[in-house]
Amino acid sequence: MAGFRSLARQVRDPGCDTALRRYSLRKCLERFAPYGHRATWAHLCRRHGFGPEDRELDPGRLVAALDELEEARAVWLAYEEEFAERRRREKHDGLRRPGALDDWHRRTWGGNGVARCDDPAVHPSEPLAEVLRRLIAALRSGPGEACPVCAGPRIEWRPELREEPWFGPVCGNCGVVVPQAVLTAGALARARGESLPRLVSAA
Repeated sequence: MAGFRSLARQVRDPGCDTALRRYSLRKCLERFAPYGHRATWAHLCRRHGFGPEDRELDPGRLVAALDELEEARAVWLAYEEEFAERRRREKHDGLRRPGALDDWHRRTWGGNGVARCDDPAVHPSEPLAEVLRRLIAALRSGPGEACPVCAGPRIEWRPELREEPWFGPVCGNCGVVVPQAVLTAGALARARGESLPRLVSAA
């Protein structure tokens, strides 16, 4: 089975016909698709001006889409290296039990669905690399009140997602399934339509 870099070389190869180059780009998404396969393909089509079913198109558009995908992949692989090194240090220090963030990361290893969009037609419009940089910044900084990708405050709890984790908070603006670990308890409660217990003064 061809790897991402081998497929990328086919996309760039002017000796290959356009249909094969397009097919190779689609196959790249089986190795790395931040929004999930269908949503990432829809994003690349929209940003680079070709239709999801186009068979004959400007090869330059395919290469531009690949460039965007490769830049995002480089951002994510650098984060994964950092993550793996942190886990090695923690294990060395006796911290064996993974936390909530580690559990989320296990499901997205390799970058597939790291910023999953449950509805393939609704996804961020920014370049993939920028979206991943924002998400990584949120993973590093700790829980917040809004979507880490678009800063939108409208987080909705969806009980039936199409793919794992099968349920969770979704940004009502950009469509990203937000990792629970980057949202505060209050933000999660609001997404579920719950109210947090009020603190009563002891005075």
